[in-house]
Amino acid sequence: MRTRPRRTAGPSRAEAAGAGRVDGARFRPGWRVAAARVRGESHARRAERGQDALCVRLRGGAIIVAAADGAGSAPRGGAGAALASRAVVREASAALGAQPSLSQAREEDLRRWAEAARAAVAAAAETCGLAPRDCAATLLIAVSDGATTLWAHVGDGAVVARDAGAWRALSWPAAGAHAGETHFLTDEPFDLRTGRLEGTVDALALLTDGIERLVLDFATETPHAPFFERMARPVAALPAPGRDAALSQALARYLGGAAVAARTDDDRTLVLAALAAP
Repeated sequence: MRTRPRRTAGPSRAEAAGAGRVDGARFRPGWRVAAARVRGESHARRAERGQDALCVRLRGGAIIVAAADGAGSAPRGGAGAALASRAVVREASAALGAQPSLSQAREEDLRRWAEAARAAVAAAAETCGLAPRDCAATLLIAVSDGATTLWAHVGDGAVVARDAGAWRALSWPAAGAHAGETHFLTDEPFDLRTGRLEGTVDALALLTDGIERLVLDFATETPHAPFFERMARPVAALPAPGRDAALSQALARYLGGAAVAARTDDDRTLVLAALAAP
């Protein structure tokens, strides 16, 4: 019988409410961001680096965010994750320009950006005398200006959004042929899923597989809305757009805390983005 995963609390109220606050500052429109990645205890025990990576960039009124998780079986999976996340954000940013209009962006653009990331990983692997699979990693990307949201995903992890006030999973973790397996950017061919949403999205979350079982309900294939609502609230309350260092540090402390570590020893990455609260 399936049981609903036990949930863990987020950062403390004091941490969440106070981080990034600037007394007397006027709120400005734009995406606020808190993002953190934490090395899992399984890697720490083996004195290994973490395998997760993330990259965030704001372009005009749009946000471009990527997260990736290096394959545990790949000797340079962490390097592949870092390179893929940076490359796909760079490609998207260059294509959209300084004042991006997502109304003209298409899912084919997402595939082109992902292909560019694949090529960057393959080129780096060749330079090091490796095969692309030695740098295998999953990849998630989301691009949004609040009115139009696009996403692409290969592998596990998830893209979650608050659309017209309701939390929904835009992209769900993909399993491989066997238990514990998934798909990677370097697969031939690679299983890239893409999507586009026209609607009012005012919050986004990207997460790697390390916290899937804590924040997603696999029985109903839905995100745990109270968790994401609680986590997004202090992000939306930040006075200025951009990635907030103090709130990101609070998020890292939460992901690395005992309550989360008791449920998972894998790397944990969570990117939270929200438009300013009224």
